[in-house]
Amino acid sequence: MENIKTIAKNYGIEDLYQYGDYMAKINPITTIGKAKTILVTATNPTKYGEGKTTVAIGLSDAINMLNKSSIACLREPSMGPVFGIKGGATGGGKALILPEAEINLHFTGDFHAITEANNLICACIDNEIFHENKLDIVTVTFNRCMDMNDRALRNIKLAGREEHFDITAASELMAIMCLSKNILDLRMRLDSIIIGYNSQLQPIFLNSLGITDALVSLLIQAFKPNLVQTSSGCGAIVHGGPFANIAHGCSSLISLSTASNLADYVVTEAGFGADAGGFKFMDILMRDNKINLSAIVLVTTIRALKYNGDGDLKKGIENLRVHVDNLKLMNKNIVVSLNKFDDDSEEDILFVKDFTQKLDVIFNINTVYQDGGLGALELANIVMNLEEKPKTNFLYELEDNLYDKIDKYVKNICHADGFTCSFEMMNKINSLDKYKYPICVAKTQYSISDNPRLLGSPSGYTMNLTNVEVKNGARLIVVYFGNVITMPGLNASPSAKEIKYVDGEIILPR
Repeated sequence: MENIKTIAKNYGIEDLYQYGDYMAKINPITTIGKAKTILVTATNPTKYGEGKTTVAIGLSDAINMLNKSSIACLREPSMGPVFGIKGGATGGGKALILPEAEINLHFTGDFHAITEANNLICACIDNEIFHENKLDIVTVTFNRCMDMNDRALRNIKLAGREEHFDITAASELMAIMCLSKNILDLRMRLDSIIIGYNSQLQPIFLNSLGITDALVSLLIQAFKPNLVQTSSGCGAIVHGGPFANIAHGCSSLISLSTASNLADYVVTEAGFGADAGGFKFMDILMRDNKINLSAIVLVTTIRALKYNGDGDLKKGIENLRVHVDNLKLMNKNIVVSLNKFDDDSEEDILFVKDFTQKLDVIFNINTVYQDGGLGALELANIVMNLEEKPKTNFLYELEDNLYDKIDKYVKNICHADGFTCSFEMMNKINSLDKYKYPICVAKTQYSISDNPRLLGSPSGYTMNLTNVEVKNGARLIVVYFGNVITMPGLNASPSAKEIKYVDGEIILPR
């Protein structure tokens, strides 16, 4: 690895706060720059992921190899998945961000700062209730969190009430930090968090606790983007880590605005399938921010397509079709890139290529895992030579009523006939209609539907809405479908068992 000072110098960064020789905090740039942004998303993944991060890293390296400057802009790994089924989130093969172990574990402490700030709020809420409760807090709606998969904390009993933990990546504070434009915006969003309701059913806002300065003090360092490097010695900004099946699944806005001032191209990824993070990038992040989205790379694999067809590629490839059709509703510059595995047959690859070309989108094969940036040179040339950015269309307007926003997502992105919910939930939808925010859909990542077993391109079904919540600080309405949960659990054989510490070196599972 190069010393991080060298990486910073290559991008004209002068001021940095180092965490050792290879990681640093850099000063945020709050205005969107002129760089072209390339979004990397995917078809519905298997439980092991399909390589969006790897492709994003390799593509950014490839652009740099072609004598244009590029910087990768990625999310920070949560230790929940790191110790769970997916393992680390720093790419793979010859397309990595480094130093791997440090990024995957504590990194620069951003997740810890968000967790502590979140739980300070909770402690102050209960302290207020204990000491006379002058705010008349009757119902508490703000949850504790921790950055770990711990199913035992999903439902807990406190003195006088029940509560539950969220994983930090799904917390409102994570969303707030990742959507704030600057420190003033961060402060205003913190102040407007709804912590609960009083006996008159009126919302109680965080600013009434008088702790906003303490929260900003905890988050001020975490708000600064993190600079690291790829295995090819190119720059990567890694900042923020909201999950895409529960939260909005994109790296922080401040990291994107900073990166867009440092290079010609910014390559970013959005979590899980295009129905999750890909949609949310455009629907949430781009609404009032002038991000210059020039191309969307839709990553897929033979493995994922066969999985979506119960082993049958011809059946599973319909999952590719549905994601291409969905993305076309919002943006036209789409490139399908097959992330090639060594055991992929030429027959299967040719089938996917022919199918994709009939969808009237560009097809590409990348080998970034095996070859790093060299395996994405063709992809880099394609995205750099696309026509100027087309207009990004939104599925709904913010002024639409909440029911219609949900209905449009369900019918246009999930291709369902509609959704059902209880009478209580319908009343809740009506009561939250006054908040004219984007919706943030929380559902399974393994299907376009709310049922992880409905693979491929399901139709003729109805989705089950189970909850809806306003996140006033994040300025989102979170809509829950199916059995999605905000505190995951570990699998039977978690990756934590495979992490080794040998002769002073941390070895992560591959």
